[in-house]
Amino acid sequence: MGVVTIRKVREPYGLLGNMSPHPVEVDGNLWHTTEALFQAMRFAEEDPIREEIRGEKNPMKAKFKAKGNADRMVVEQMSQRDINNMWYVLRLKLNQHDEVRETLLSTSDLLIVEDCTNRQRGSGLFWGAALQEDGTWKGDNWLGRLWMRLREYAAREDA
Repeated sequence: MGVVTIRKVREPYGLLGNMSPHPVEVDGNLWHTTEALFQAMRFAEEDPIREEIRGEKNPMKAKFKAKGNADRMVVEQMSQRDINNMWYVLRLKLNQHDEVRETLLSTSDLLIVEDCTNRQRGSGLFWGAALQEDGTWKGDNWLGRLWMRLREYAAREDA
């Protein structure tokens, strides 16, 4: 089975990563990146940190702002609720950006992996997977798994 890897934003499938500059709109509010929305969703709706994160144009700054306030998070990182939130933000991105939909559908039935070979710790092996010497992938690869599930839905909608 062929593999599509998500690594850097400027690479062919980088737009499937949360660091890509694809804004999403939710309830009339613009989020500069899905990463910012995803990080903000880890906090209570009334927590002002959500608005601070929403204001960040740089996805890494949004991520670091959230990580710096981890003690205030109400959603446990790498939990089922976290996965559900990721599904939500990816679905928004897919539905609001034709180029994301086209790129995702172009992957056909290939395996999609967030390649964390260079960061095999913490959330890396949860959201992604690392390429092993024997050519297999080690990790939960939740980001890739969610994209592959969304690809199935998108293909049915476009049929």
